[in-house]
Amino acid sequence: MIWLLRLVLVSLFIFIIFVTIKFLLKPTRKLETARKHKRFLLVDNEEVIKNFQLTYNGVVFTGEKYLGATKNSIDVVSISLSPDHTTSIQGMAKEDYYFIEKKIHEKYPVAQINWKSPIHEFLHQK
Repeated sequence: MIWLLRLVLVSLFIFIIFVTIKFLLKPTRKLETARKHKRFLLVDNEEVIKNFQLTYNGVVFTGEKYLGATKNSIDVVSISLSPDHTTSIQGMAKEDYYFIEKKIHEKYPVAQINWKSPIHEFLHQK
């Protein structure tokens, strides 16, 4: 009976450690922490079909990836970016958006980045 109790306690302890590690490594938790500290973080699942999220300057953006043919392979050729909350982009400068584009081009070098409204109009005004 004592051995069974010890086995249950050890199993419970291992389960608690597993759940804690899984919680600490959760991508959405990392994204929220980076948003609060106004740092840049790109959270992307390697599956091409899925969207990705990034945060910069306290704003969370969602990017939609689209596949297409390049000269040598099939790769992500287009990315559509939009902020999760349009009110949160207030105060951001053009240089901030260019920095985001630079970071995305590091991961997807052939992708064309398309910003959704109102950022698209802001970047293309004279």
